[in-house]
Amino acid sequence: MVLFRRLLGDVLRAQRVERGMTLREVSAEARVSLGYISEIERGQKEASSELLASLCGALDVRLSDVLRQVSHAVAVEEAAIAPTPIPVRAAGAEVVASAA
Repeated sequence: MVLFRRLLGDVLRAQRVERGMTLREVSAEARVSLGYISEIERGQKEASSELLASLCGALDVRLSDVLRQVSHAVAVEEAAIAPTPIPVRAAGAEVVASAA
């Protein structure tokens, strides 16, 4: 769960910075305390669906786009930490190289 919170915070921060908004501006627009938004961006607090909707409205970004970016970031993290499986060959199988 910590990984998801951190990545969600990273995406929200990137969206805010891309739009040139300060935490104070997002806080006023979303009507959420500045400290709480800061904790969400740092991955310290979880955001409810209602809060995410409010933040996305303040940032003028679709929630589905934010979640898509988080999903992609999770996939990248999983690939970076998941062990690469070793292919298993059947006993007596021959490996043949071909020049394509």
